[in-house]
Amino acid sequence: MWIVTEQQLSLGTAAARNLATTTKSVPQMQGISSRWLLKLLPWVQAAGGAYRVNRRLSYMVGDGRITFVTTGADVRVVPRELGELPPLRGFEDEPVLEGLAGRFVQREYAPGDVIVEQGRPVDQVFLIAHGKLNRIATGEYGDDALLGVLAGGEFFGHGALLGEQPDWDHTVRAVTACTLLTLSEGEFREVLGRSEELQAHIADFRERPERAQDEHGEAAIELASGHSGEPSLPGTFVDYEGSPREYELSVAQTVLRVHSRVADLYNEPMDQVEQQLRLTIEALRERQEQELINSRDFGLLHNADLTQRIHTRTGPPTPDDMDDLLTLVWKDPAFFLAHPKTIAAFGRECSARGVYPESVDVQGSKVPAWRGVPIFPSNKIPISPTRTSSVLLMRTGESDQGVVGLHQTGIPDEFQPGLSVRFMGIDDKALISYLVSAYYSAAVLVPDALGILESVEIAHGGAASAAL
Repeated sequence: MWIVTEQQLSLGTAAARNLATTTKSVPQMQGISSRWLLKLLPWVQAAGGAYRVNRRLSYMVGDGRITFVTTGADVRVVPRELGELPPLRGFEDEPVLEGLAGRFVQREYAPGDVIVEQGRPVDQVFLIAHGKLNRIATGEYGDDALLGVLAGGEFFGHGALLGEQPDWDHTVRAVTACTLLTLSEGEFREVLGRSEELQAHIADFRERPERAQDEHGEAAIELASGHSGEPSLPGTFVDYEGSPREYELSVAQTVLRVHSRVADLYNEPMDQVEQQLRLTIEALRERQEQELINSRDFGLLHNADLTQRIHTRTGPPTPDDMDDLLTLVWKDPAFFLAHPKTIAAFGRECSARGVYPESVDVQGSKVPAWRGVPIFPSNKIPISPTRTSSVLLMRTGESDQGVVGLHQTGIPDEFQPGLSVRFMGIDDKALISYLVSAYYSAAVLVPDALGILESVEIAHGGAASAAL
């Protein structure tokens, strides 16, 4: 049997490609994100490498949170942390504090349990080691009104240490499983009776005059208004913080190395050094945004004031939670910042309620918004092993006393604002080296410029919330 093959009448594509020029893309990099924070922050020139934030004098003391140590299932309060309780603030007698810490009793509560009931005497101090609680009072029309949410590290009932607190004006109920440490008024009185130093401290606290301050804890400016005639007007002055905080510019650096043979010979159709430099700068900018959010020194997640942090009511991010966050940064809020998965969780909650957030146009991109405030994604906001994250809301700009980015322009060998590329020479292996450096930081000018919604659950769907 004969097999007849058809004779080729033209040049094949495989051979033709030997004479053709391949069209190539520039090198791609999956790690490049939208980096909205870098685009949206107003950048302020820190000419001396540092930026000092001058504020009015504030009387805020301590961080307002209690720290615990855990051994297995047993929880103990760190004795010196009892100084966060207002009546014990400034008291440093270690043996007495250790004695008080040893008298706290650990108690476990299930979801729905009532910890304290409205109308009952305030006779115990409660420290929250773990869990979430709701403060509930009777509303104007007889229904329950949610006053706020308490979570780990916070405390309540410290008026029991003075014995002068009126009855509870609200109920505290567990939302999740909770671990609390309690100290009864009687136990405190027993320790008080044995320590003259503690007695003197409590007596001084009772007699200490209220320092003139406003609702933000700042030294008050005395004014007069609504008067007639010729009364004597109060004299005043604006006091400043004695040791204002200074933010020094941080740096992200790397040394880019390119072999001279590669730089000399392999530059068509793309310049090798240029592409190496472009991708290196992209990585530096990604690290810059990561640090602006997560740095323990100047990162936004660690520099938000504790009074500007709230917890979700039920776990997932609901419209109610976003509204609560807006009450913290209500003066010209600029934008929300959240992980994409957190934004998706918020979308599910909205869909479950039949609410459909609008979109706004920002720099040619459509982004979701809540109450007209855009919600921008950032994959730099961490997600915990328990699938919780945070939502940031901020006001920006120096003129609005908001959040600002810090950099310095005009540095030697500047390639982009605040970023330099410096030639370091060629070594004996013919490697060309470039030092690539980015200088940056961020500052929160006043505490109410930044608010955070913490412990936001992103693993639950919207159907469960809709049933609540």
